[in-house]
Amino acid sequence: MNSGTSFEERILEAADKLFNAHGVHAVGMDRIRDLSGVSLKRLYACFPSKGALVEAYLYRRDGWSRGVLSSFVARYEGPEEQLLAVFDWLYEWFCTSDFRGCVFINAFGELGGDSESVAKAVRHHKGAMRKFLLDLAREAQLPHPERMAEQMLMLIDGATCVAAVNDSPEPAVHARSAAEDLIRAARG
Repeated sequence: MNSGTSFEERILEAADKLFNAHGVHAVGMDRIRDLSGVSLKRLYACFPSKGALVEAYLYRRDGWSRGVLSSFVARYEGPEEQLLAVFDWLYEWFCTSDFRGCVFINAFGELGGDSESVAKAVRHHKGAMRKFLLDLAREAQLPHPERMAEQMLMLIDGATCVAAVNDSPEPAVHARSAAEDLIRAARG
């Protein structure tokens, strides 16, 4: 960890690594303390509960992941190509050594039924992703852009889950092909 970063940032970096690798339930505050190098007292001063830390982690991951996706997609010409580029980004993400599926779906599966703050953070992320896809569908002048955004989000979430289960990036290829079919069908 970089000693020049804030205590909060060091804690969030450690939480991100540990929660992604092991899940939220399996990681105690002591493991986050050990990896971050921040005392337990300081950790609880920054995040008064594990729930508060999980919520902050999810919002931080939301900002990071959508920023990376936006930058990746912006390299492509035209909104339709950008919409399909989302699946190229997925493929690259699925090939990384730390890919363990969608942290939002994983956290919701672990805590969403018991934690309204986790459910809210997950809904925020999925809503922001839907809006991103809706903006691209509108820019591409696709018919029924709201429906297209919903369908694309289903393809993204489905591909992400299957890629994690199968430990393979191939679901991104299949989801991209399905997205191309949806676009072609929408255009008639």
